[in-house]
Amino acid sequence: MKTAPLLRSYELLVDKADEAFQKTKSLHGSRIACELHCSDCCHAVFGLFLIEAAALKHHFEELDLEKKKEAILRCSETERGLKRLEKKLERYREDPETQASILARERIRCPLLDEKHECVLYAHRPITCRVYGIPTKIQGKARACGKTTFEKGVSYSVFDLDGVYANLHALSREFLSEEGGKDLDKAAYLISVPRAICSSLDELIRETFG
Repeated sequence: MKTAPLLRSYELLVDKADEAFQKTKSLHGSRIACELHCSDCCHAVFGLFLIEAAALKHHFEELDLEKKKEAILRCSETERGLKRLEKKLERYREDPETQASILARERIRCPLLDEKHECVLYAHRPITCRVYGIPTKIQGKARACGKTTFEKGVSYSVFDLDGVYANLHALSREFLSEEGGKDLDKAAYLISVPRAICSSLDELIRETFG
């Protein structure tokens, strides 16, 4: 696969995210609320860059058939929620702050979350999921899961998600180029988890990035 080096570069970003989480956990473990069957981050709304979608699809195809079928069935519910959210956001298209507030509060179940409240692709979950429980910088602002007990006014190490997103965009642009995409500026487009696992890579590139 000619894009394999780009996927390896993506895995290095994943490793950095895991290292950041473990470092914060070692310093402030009592303030982190992550635990088995906590699925708050699995209901947060986020999108995937193309390089992430390609990696997720690759590992999804390695699941056993029953798990794949169950996840695909859950995709329709997720997509309905995303369409309702899209209509809600459209009403505030001239008000980015309100849109951001709506997105922060919205809860839509990820189709990879099974009935036991476990991620069927936990080992290969996106970077956003991996750092959800620690302080992160998004759009220049420090944020943290509402279940944590990090205190306002206290200085903590913050994981730079803005920087990671810039790297993911650059990798996606290269990936798109190598896969024959015509409009490389579309590498900034984000893909929902349902689309990533229910579409082939060729379909994604043709329909979204072609």
